[in-house]
Amino acid sequence: MGWVQGLLRAFDRFQQRQPWLGFPIAVVKKYGDDQGGHHAALLAYYGFFSLFPLLMVLTTLLGFVLQDRTDLQQRILDSALTQFPVIGNDIKENLGALPGSGTALAVGLLTAMYGGLGVAEAAQNAMNGVWNVPRKRYPNFFVRRIRSLLWLVTLGGGLLLVTVVSGVTAAGDSAASRLAGIGISLAVDTLLFLLGFRVLTVRTGAVRELLPGAVLAGLGWLVLQQLGGWYVDSQLKRASNTYGTFALVIGLLSWLYLAATVTLYAAELNVVRARRLWPRSLIQPPLAGADQRVLEALAKQEERRPEETVEVVFHAEEPGDGRPAEPDWADPDPPAPRG
Repeated sequence: MGWVQGLLRAFDRFQQRQPWLGFPIAVVKKYGDDQGGHHAALLAYYGFFSLFPLLMVLTTLLGFVLQDRTDLQQRILDSALTQFPVIGNDIKENLGALPGSGTALAVGLLTAMYGGLGVAEAAQNAMNGVWNVPRKRYPNFFVRRIRSLLWLVTLGGGLLLVTVVSGVTAAGDSAASRLAGIGISLAVDTLLFLLGFRVLTVRTGAVRELLPGAVLAGLGWLVLQQLGGWYVDSQLKRASNTYGTFALVIGLLSWLYLAATVTLYAAELNVVRARRLWPRSLIQPPLAGADQRVLEALAKQEERRPEETVEVVFHAEEPGDGRPAEPDWADPDPPAPRG
């Protein structure tokens, strides 16, 4: 297998000399170093947990608003909302008699708020992990809750604005209006991510450091929104109630996980670019300079107390055999085993 090792090392040397290839490889490696898949799964879980209480709130609000409003009822019947298997049949069959329960509304709002705070907490941990913020610098419980509420308000307002813009532009039949709606949605999404990247981490940074990732995340979310609309419109409406429910659950979890993954990759792009963490070596030894900086940041991230300081030392390899040299603190004469 020596020729395989030789090819891999040749490719490694090539990608380290080519920024157009070395930079995305460094972003992917940084995502793996920071356990990005774990953070994306937590974000998807809490996001999924908060969605169904929001559907209950929506159904309850429809019960309050749509009573004796036949014009609004017809608009709802013509919308994609009736294609959701969980609430779609109830809306189609009992639209004029949906219950407007204050208790259901309060429970739904409290549960949705709990799930939303879980999303925000997971997002803060993910963003601080992406920037390798030492744990001793993490904000306390109350500051984290304030940051979470600020992010939820910003996110909710932005999503409401995107929804209004999409509804207004969808009313126009011209291609220009649709393109304008896409452009405005992209701008709003980019601004939301720019604010989110700034609010969700304790690290202060310039806007120019966060803008490239925000643009990438905005583009990714725009594509995912279009795919989600196609999935609901073309797939769920042909499914039965039982299989439609399974399709909805699997589709939502997959969509949320993809959205979280795109967001975290965009954040990693900002970190790699701001700290010049490329090129990375694919085969060690030796470690590239960017590898050492990443490993040092990961080690210092575990500092949990103000009086604790983690020092990182890299030892040179023994020439010829590829094995690391014995560290200075190793006992040169270890005791013989007993017995």
